Amino acid sequence: MLISEIISTLEDIAPPSSQESYDNSGLIVGDIEVELTNALITLDCTEEIVEEAINKKCNLIIAHHPIIFKELKTLTGKNYVERTVINAIKNDIAIYAIHTNLDNYKLGVNKKIADLLGITNPKILLPVSGNLVKLVTFVPQSHSEEIRNVLFESGAGNIGEYEECSFSSSGLGTFRPSTTAKPFVGDIGNRHSENEDKIEVIVSRHLLSALINNLIEAHPYEAVAYDCLPLLNKNYDEGAGMIGELEKEISESQFLQKIKALFKCEIIRHTQLRNKPIKRIAWCGGAGSFLLDAAKSQKADIFISGDFKYHEFFDAENQVVIADIGHFESEQYTIDLLNELLMKKIPTFAPYLTELNTNPVKYL
Repeated sequence: MLISEIISTLEDIAPPSSQESYDNSGLIVGDIEVELTNALITLDCTEEIVEEAINKKCNLIIAHHPIIFKELKTLTGKNYVERTVINAIKNDIAIYAIHTNLDNYKLGVNKKIADLLGITNPKILLPVSGNLVKLVTFVPQSHSEEIRNVLFESGAGNIGEYEECSFSSSGLGTFRPSTTAKPFVGDIGNRHSENEDKIEVIVSRHLLSALINNLIEAHPYEAVAYDCLPLLNKNYDEGAGMIGELEKEISESQFLQKIKALFKCEIIRHTQLRNKPIKRIAWCGGAGSFLLDAAKSQKADIFISGDFKYHEFFDAENQVVIADIGHFESEQYTIDLLNELLMKKIPTFAPYLTELNTNPVKYL
C-alpha cells in the first residue's frame, strides 16, 4: 500500500477543502508515492513523536494539529517546529495533518465527543453556508431512476436527517445531432424531441467534481446537459461544534464531575453555576469560544470546550455554564477516532496509536 492511498482515504472522509481559511491541513512534508511501512496517529506532531515514528518504523505520521501553522522562512532548527520538520525529512517520514476539516465533519471530532457523552442524535451547532451546489441534469425518462441512483451514490441528495432527496419534473427536450455525432436517440441532421426528466439534487461542493464524472459516465447521452448552481443555504452536515440532549437531566455538579472523569481533566475552569439541571449540551473540541453565542442562542445549559480567555467567561452572562476542560483534553480521543475511521475503510490497516502524551499544559 502506498502512503497516497491512506491520504486519499482520509481526504474522502474529510476533504482539505472543508478546512477553515486559517488552517494548514493536508500533506506537510514527505513523498506520498512510496510504500507505506506503517503509520503513527497522534494529536500533535512533535520532536518526540518523530522519534517514536522512527522507533516504530513508521514512515507516515497522521496528526490532528498541523506542525506548520505559519509560514516557515528558514529551516535551521532554531525551534521545535523546524527541528521536527528537519528530522522527519531526514528520516523519510511524511507528516499529514487533518485538522479543522475533521472538526467540521459531521462524523468527526465532535461526533466522537457526542458518543462519549452518550448523546445519540447530535446536530451541528454552527452549520457552514455557501458550500452547497444544486446540480440540475436532464435525462430521458427511460434512464431517470438509474441516473438518480448514481447521483445519490455519489453523495448528493442529503438534507439534514434525510437522504436521497431530489426533485423531478417532466418536459420535452430537443436536439439535432451533427454529422459527427453518435446520438443515443434521433437521426443525424434532424431535430429530435425526447420526453425527459429534469432532476435536481443538492450536493456538497467538494463532491461535485466526482459526481459530475459519475453522471457523465452513466448518462446515455453523448453530450450531457447539466447546470451547477451555487447556493447560500446552510449545510447541516458540516460545520463547527455540536449540540444535543442527554437522555436524563443531571445536576450541574454531577455533570461537571462526570466530564472531569471522562476527559481525564486535572481541572475544569467554569463560570458561575446557575442552579439548574443539565439537559441540553453544546460542545466543541479544541478552541471553541467563538461558538458561545451559538450555544446561548440554542438554549444550551452548558457549553464544553477549551482555550477560553478570562474576559470571555463574562460573556456567558448567566445564560449558559461555560466548562473549559482544556484543549488537549477535549481532543485527545481524536486519535481513537482516526483509527476507527481508517480501519472502517481499510480493515486490513493497523496503524500505531501514539503512546506519548503531547499535552504541553501541566498543572500543580
